[in-house]
Amino acid sequence: TMLSSVATAARAAPAQASMVAPFVGLKSTSSFPVTQKPATGLSTLPSNGGRVQCMKVWPIVGLKKFETLSYLPTLSVETLLKQIEYLIRNGWVPCLEFSLEGFVSRDNNKSPGYYDGRYWTMWKLPMFGCTDAAQVVKEAAECKKEY
Repeated sequence: TMLSSVATAARAAPAQASMVAPFVGLKSTSSFPVTQKPATGLSTLPSNGGRVQCMKVWPIVGLKKFETLSYLPTLSVETLLKQIEYLIRNGWVPCLEFSLEGFVSRDNNKSPGYYDGRYWTMWKLPMFGCTDAAQVVKEAAECKKEY
Protein backbone atom coordinates (compact mmCIF):
# COMPACT_ATOMS: atom_id res chain seq x y z
CA THR A 1 0.00 0.00 0.00
CA MET A 2 2.85 2.37 0.73
CA LEU A 3 4.42 1.76 -2.65
CA SER A 4 1.18 2.41 -4.54
CA SER A 5 0.55 5.75 -2.79
CA VAL A 6 4.07 6.93 -3.63
CA ALA A 7 3.55 6.01 -7.28
CA THR A 8 0.23 7.86 -7.33
CA ALA A 9 1.82 10.99 -5.92
CA ALA A 10 4.56 10.85 -8.53
CA ARG A 11 2.01 10.71 -11.35
CA ALA A 12 -0.14 13.54 -9.94
CA ALA A 13 2.74 16.03 -9.62
CA PRO A 14 3.14 16.93 -13.34
CA ALA A 15 -0.60 17.62 -13.70
CA GLN A 16 -0.56 20.06 -10.77
CA ALA A 17 2.46 21.98 -12.07
CA SER A 18 0.52 23.30 -15.08
CA MET A 19 -2.34 24.63 -12.92
CA VAL A 20 -0.41 27.56 -11.38
CA ALA A 21 -2.23 30.90 -11.67
CA PRO A 22 -0.45 33.54 -13.75
CA PHE A 23 1.22 36.53 -12.01
CA VAL A 24 -1.06 39.53 -12.29
CA GLY A 25 1.31 42.22 -10.98
CA LEU A 26 1.06 44.84 -8.27
CA LYS A 27 -1.98 47.02 -7.94
CA SER A 28 -1.65 50.71 -7.26
CA THR A 29 -2.95 51.92 -3.91
CA SER A 30 -3.06 55.56 -4.97
CA SER A 31 -6.75 55.32 -5.84
CA PHE A 32 -7.66 54.33 -2.26
CA PRO A 33 -7.73 57.34 0.09
CA VAL A 34 -6.28 56.74 3.55
CA THR A 35 -7.98 58.32 6.53
CA GLN A 36 -6.32 58.57 9.92
CA LYS A 37 -7.93 59.16 13.27
CA PRO A 38 -6.62 62.12 15.23
CA ALA A 39 -4.19 61.00 17.94
CA THR A 40 -6.22 61.99 21.00
CA GLY A 41 -7.02 60.09 24.14
CA LEU A 42 -5.72 56.80 25.46
CA SER A 43 -7.02 54.77 22.52
CA THR A 44 -3.82 55.45 20.58
CA LEU A 45 -1.56 53.91 23.23
CA PRO A 46 -0.54 50.26 22.99
CA SER A 47 -2.53 47.91 25.18
CA ASN A 48 -1.85 44.55 26.77
CA GLY A 49 -5.52 43.61 26.89
CA GLY A 50 -6.38 45.27 30.21
CA ARG A 51 -4.27 42.97 32.40
CA VAL A 52 -2.46 45.88 34.05
CA GLN A 53 -4.75 45.83 37.08
CA CYS A 54 -3.63 42.34 38.10
CA MET A 55 0.13 43.00 37.90
CA LYS A 56 1.95 44.10 41.03
CA VAL A 57 5.53 45.00 41.86
CA TRP A 58 7.27 43.39 44.84
CA PRO A 59 7.21 46.00 47.63
CA ILE A 60 10.68 47.39 48.23
CA VAL A 61 10.05 49.36 51.41
CA GLY A 62 10.12 47.55 54.73
CA LEU A 63 10.30 44.05 53.25
CA LYS A 64 13.67 42.41 52.80
CA LYS A 65 13.75 39.08 50.92
CA PHE A 66 16.84 37.30 49.73
CA GLU A 67 17.15 33.50 49.62
CA THR A 68 15.22 30.60 51.12
CA LEU A 69 15.49 31.24 54.87
CA SER A 70 17.05 34.70 54.98
CA TYR A 71 13.79 36.64 54.85
CA LEU A 72 12.41 34.85 57.91
CA PRO A 73 12.67 36.43 61.34
CA THR A 74 15.49 35.22 63.56
CA LEU A 75 14.88 31.53 64.23
CA SER A 76 15.68 29.54 67.35
CA VAL A 77 18.12 26.65 66.92
CA GLU A 78 15.25 24.12 67.22
CA THR A 79 13.18 25.87 64.54
CA LEU A 80 16.22 26.23 62.29
CA LEU A 81 16.93 22.49 62.65
CA LYS A 82 13.35 21.71 61.57
CA GLN A 83 13.69 23.97 58.51
CA ILE A 84 17.01 22.39 57.51
CA GLU A 85 15.62 18.87 58.00
CA TYR A 86 12.75 19.80 55.67
CA LEU A 87 15.21 21.02 53.03
CA ILE A 88 17.31 17.85 53.27
CA ARG A 89 14.20 15.62 53.24
CA ASN A 90 13.14 17.24 49.94
CA GLY A 91 16.53 16.52 48.38
CA TRP A 92 17.81 20.11 48.41
CA VAL A 93 21.49 20.76 49.03
CA PRO A 94 22.24 22.99 52.04
CA CYS A 95 24.36 25.99 51.12
CA LEU A 96 25.34 28.75 53.53
CA GLU A 97 25.61 32.32 52.30
CA PHE A 98 26.20 35.47 54.30
CA SER A 99 26.35 39.22 53.93
CA LEU A 100 27.88 41.74 56.30
CA GLU A 101 25.01 44.21 55.90
CA GLY A 102 22.15 41.87 55.01
CA PHE A 103 20.29 44.25 52.72
CA VAL A 104 20.68 46.02 49.38
CA SER A 105 22.56 49.31 49.63
CA ARG A 106 24.02 51.52 46.93
CA ASP A 107 26.35 53.93 48.69
CA ASN A 108 28.85 54.88 45.98
CA ASN A 109 26.79 54.61 42.81
CA LYS A 110 23.11 54.66 41.89
CA SER A 111 23.37 51.92 39.24
CA PRO A 112 23.27 48.28 40.33
CA GLY A 113 26.55 46.47 40.75
CA TYR A 114 28.17 43.45 42.32
CA TYR A 115 28.87 45.10 45.69
CA ASP A 116 25.43 46.59 46.35
CA GLY A 117 24.26 43.77 48.64
CA ARG A 118 22.22 41.73 46.14
CA TYR A 119 24.91 39.06 46.01
CA TRP A 120 25.87 37.22 49.13
CA THR A 121 29.15 35.46 49.82
CA MET A 122 29.09 31.66 49.95
CA TRP A 123 30.52 30.07 53.08
CA LYS A 124 32.80 27.24 51.97
CA LEU A 125 31.14 24.95 49.39
CA PRO A 126 27.58 23.65 49.10
CA MET A 127 27.10 20.72 51.47
CA PHE A 128 26.52 18.00 48.87
CA GLY A 129 25.47 14.69 50.41
CA CYS A 130 24.77 16.24 53.82
CA THR A 131 22.05 14.33 55.66
CA ASP A 132 22.50 15.83 59.14
CA ALA A 133 20.83 19.15 59.97
CA ALA A 134 23.07 19.54 63.05
CA GLN A 135 26.11 19.65 60.77
CA VAL A 136 24.58 22.57 58.83
CA VAL A 137 23.82 24.45 62.07
CA LYS A 138 27.41 23.83 63.22
CA GLU A 139 28.72 25.35 59.96
CA ALA A 140 26.37 28.33 60.36
CA ALA A 141 27.68 28.92 63.89
CA GLU A 142 31.25 28.74 62.59
CA CYS A 143 30.42 31.30 59.90
CA LYS A 144 28.80 33.59 62.50
CA LYS A 145 31.87 33.35 64.70
CA GLU A 146 34.16 34.22 61.78
CA TYR A 147 32.11 37.18 60.56
